Amino acid sequence: MDTTVFYNELNNRGIQLTDQQLKQFETYYEVLVDWNQKMNLTAITNREEVYLKHFYDSISAAFYFDFNQIDQVCDVGAGAGFPSIPLKITYPHLNVTIVDSLQKRITFLNHLSDQLNLSGVAFYHDRAETFGKNKKFRETYDVVMARAVARTSVLSELCLPLVKVGGQFIMMKAAKFEEEKEQGELAVKTLGGEWNDIHSFNLPIENSERNIVIIDKKRKTPKKYPRKPGTPNKDPIE
Repeated sequence: MDTTVFYNELNNRGIQLTDQQLKQFETYYEVLVDWNQKMNLTAITNREEVYLKHFYDSISAAFYFDFNQIDQVCDVGAGAGFPSIPLKITYPHLNVTIVDSLQKRITFLNHLSDQLNLSGVAFYHDRAETFGKNKKFRETYDVVMARAVARTSVLSELCLPLVKVGGQFIMMKAAKFEEEKEQGELAVKTLGGEWNDIHSFNLPIENSERNIVIIDKKRKTPKKYPRKPGTPNKDPIE
């Protein structure tokens, strides 16, 4: 996906990028590839693939959710900044918090933020289980997002405690989500969530399936969750 196709595909979805925003994405690509030589941030470094599989894919959540109507977004396990940094570029008003367990990725994100001249971003080196217990952050975010970092039962325990009641938890998943959904039913309910919708579409050019999963936070999360680091993955609520 070259930059013209990137711009046009988003425009067709009602998302118009300015020249400044397009320049920010170009800078993002350059910084990502440069730092990827020093640390393993992504296996995808080809320009057209990065624009398709990282930038466009990250923004695709906005096809089904109106980010103009919210303020606070938390991205759990964002790695090299996906999906929240492309969304921040596209919706500059957003206040974005990223939590990641690797300090080197936080170092990269701080540098990236400086290069993109971003404000309203905060990066925390922490485990999601610990972060979700912190009273400063617990149940304060309009939207918490995760992009294919674990299965639904695990992600729900890591993310739903951070979503405020009335907010949303958005998972970005690849193909064949239905089976995973069944396994995640108990966790979603236990942690105060209810299924809103699952939106399926195919990425342009390669036609691979993507799913934008939206869960509403209806009730406060019981105080016992999230459990101690490592437990959600070893003993998921299923």
